[in-house]
Amino acid sequence: EHSTLYGPGWSVATPNRHSEKPPPSGGGGVTREEFARPVGAQRQLGRAAELFGSVPEHAADAGDDPRRIEAVIRRAGEEIGRAYGENDFGMDRLNRAERAQAGIGELSGRQYNKRFRLLRRMEAKLARIVHEQRRYEVVMTGKGAIAHTLPYESFATDPGTAAFVAYLTARGYMRSVFTDGRQRRPYDEVADALFQRLRAEPERTDWYVVAHAHPTAEVLGHLSDEELSLLLARWSRFLRTVAELLEDAWNRCALERDTMIVRPGNDSSTWNQAAQAWSTARAHWFALLTELGREDFLDRVCPGKVPRLMAADVAYWHRKSGGGLHPDTSVWADLPLPWKVLRGEEECTRSLVEQVCARHGVDPGAGGWTAPRPAAEPVGYRRTPELVHGVQVVDPLMASALRSAGVFSGKGRRAAAGEWL
Repeated sequence: EHSTLYGPGWSVATPNRHSEKPPPSGGGGVTREEFARPVGAQRQLGRAAELFGSVPEHAADAGDDPRRIEAVIRRAGEEIGRAYGENDFGMDRLNRAERAQAGIGELSGRQYNKRFRLLRRMEAKLARIVHEQRRYEVVMTGKGAIAHTLPYESFATDPGTAAFVAYLTARGYMRSVFTDGRQRRPYDEVADALFQRLRAEPERTDWYVVAHAHPTAEVLGHLSDEELSLLLARWSRFLRTVAELLEDAWNRCALERDTMIVRPGNDSSTWNQAAQAWSTARAHWFALLTELGREDFLDRVCPGKVPRLMAADVAYWHRKSGGGLHPDTSVWADLPLPWKVLRGEEECTRSLVEQVCARHGVDPGAGGWTAPRPAAEPVGYRRTPELVHGVQVVDPLMASALRSAGVFSGKGRRAAAGEWL
């Protein structure tokens, strides 16, 4: 059954070992080792099974599957003569005569209203689940590309491949640090050592798996045209999905585009998550176009980079330490908005990007505006620090005390936790 709830990039049909894993389930449990997952509709499905005879008991994972939730809403709605989407409590409910005509005259007004309200709430819940699962997928992809979509059988074929992809992805998932400098790069000396093992045994390495996390020209050169095309199609769909999230965040509260400094009312979390995902997707997309010899496509469509929003205190810190506005921000401000470019509403060609970059003193090739970035050099290995709201703390016990006390959170500290100090 076709549903209009699930937009582009939500699911991709690909054959055999190249197939995607479905979106991760969301039980709502959160630990320090994982991202916050969407809360499913398990409770609502249980209540629907109590009120509607046509709704059976469902397994726990059903509450995380939007299609199964929608099917329940439609099936239960048929029991009370309600069509999917009829949510107006004043106009869409059936009166006593209409309930009798629909064959449910034995239901009292109170019992009917109880069922009607539940289905209305379930539709609202379904919309939230779809949105939050997309956002979760965007966060995961922005941090670690699409390695998390690999079927385990493909991932585990070669231990060397698995070790490299797992390590690089884990490094990408590290939390951001509160700093006036650059964030730590995922590709460090350990990642490079693991990659050298792959180079030493190229016939054993599953390069298609590696390309999910590390799309350098060397890696992509081992792939077939079919594998390159599959990855390009997936990233193209994902770019459109992220563009929709960026547009939604932009329309809810227009940002200060010339500075990209957070202002009251800005949804900086959604924007920054989508901007990071856009950067990752765009980098993979550029690399794949280049490997396929389709750089000419960028002569017609070359969407720009999207900067993250910066907190005012961090911007002030940059200025005090001798820094300033990054030149890329000025280039972004002078180019068409990327979602309008992808929809064909505005043109953003490679020549236009080059002109804007020249106006602001930016190298379009080295800066990743019109070509893939050069392969990253490995950075020195450093142990992962303990973070308290982005601030590095050396001692884990002190970090625990600061975290429980609410230090660096921007909120008032709790007295009980403060006694730790």
